[in-house]
Order: sequence, then C-alpha cells, then structure tokens
Amino acid sequence: MAYVIGQACIGEKRGECVPVCPVDCIHPTPDEAGYASAEQLYINPDECIDCEACKDACPVNAISHEEFLTVDLQRFIEINAAFYR
Repeated sequence: MAYVIGQACIGEKRGECVPVCPVDCIHPTPDEAGYASAEQLYINPDECIDCEACKDACPVNAISHEEFLTVDLQRFIEINAAFYR
C-alpha cells in the first residue's frame, strides 16, 4: 500500500510534499528534468513507506492513501505507478 497523488495536484505541483518525504519518493522535483512538462507530481508506490508526511504537507489535499481513494480517483494509483516505469 502507498499514498497516491491525485487530481487536485494537476496544474498545481505546489511541492510542499517533496522535502518532507523521508525516502525521496515524490517526483519530479523542480530541479529535475521533466518537471515543467509533468502534469502533476507522483509518488513511487514501491518506495513509499506510508508515513503520511506528504499528506499532511499538501496544501491542496491531493494526497490520499490508496486504500481510501474514492472510486473516481482510483485511476491515480496506476497513474502514479506508471510514472516510475
């Protein structure tokens, strides 16, 4: 299980979640290639340790645990995972 960044991040990419992640699993960061063209930020589900720090830091409430996503947001589980393939 992992946290997932959802629709509220699209077009926002505020980034408050990035520095609080203890395992650096949220990308792309503003200093990485592809940041400008990325629609949103993404959490690597294989590296997420479920610490909830990112959820608490997100000012637009775009981050949820995958277990609690509503049906209409469950597609973001795959969207986040696909970014890392």
